[in-house]
Amino acid sequence: MRHGKKNNHLGRTAAHRKAMLSNMACSLIEHKRINTTVAKAKELRKYVEPLITKSKDDTTHNRRVIFSYLKSKHAVTELFREVAGKVAERPGGYTRIIKTGNRLGDNAEMCLIELVDFNELYTGNREKKTASRRSRRGAGKPKAEGSAVAAAVTAAPAVEVVEAVVEAPVSEAEVAIESVDTVEETAAEASTEAPAASTEAPEEDGAEEKANA
Repeated sequence: MRHGKKNNHLGRTAAHRKAMLSNMACSLIEHKRINTTVAKAKELRKYVEPLITKSKDDTTHNRRVIFSYLKSKHAVTELFREVAGKVAERPGGYTRIIKTGNRLGDNAEMCLIELVDFNELYTGNREKKTASRRSRRGAGKPKAEGSAVAAAVTAAPAVEVVEAVVEAPVSEAEVAIESVDTVEETAAEASTEAPAASTEAPEEDGAEEKANA
């Protein structure tokens, strides 16, 4: 009887099971996600997550301990160089299991197991939501202020346009008035100069007659 024995033997001997979990852990660290059965994924999660936690402290002793489980220098280097930096602030739960249906041959329940921090669909370009608290008091004031500001912004261009339209005819009228004034001044000057010339002419004629006499 197997009372109190919670580990799933997966139908394999101890040596075969350890070698299989070691190979699956290396593949997960190198490729960041693998497809397998749900039973194997659950056992792999219990196998690899303590190793990821140990990799946060980069010491020679931890490297040797992890190498005794993985048996792969490349996997150990990848774990300490890339994975440890990604999961530095995460206190656990480094993997995610996503069920993908049943296998055609033996109808086994299949899934995708992946490292949480390397999935860009969940972690990429996500903004942190700021907590906002609703209050009943003064709820209408911001709206009133906002509406007043919006009304001022929309009314400002209209006022400028009206002022421009009003100023344009006034300037044209001023130009017309100035032109009329100049015409009147020139006419007045011409009228004043003409009689002077006519009065001077007879005097010159009389003087010439006296000289001839």
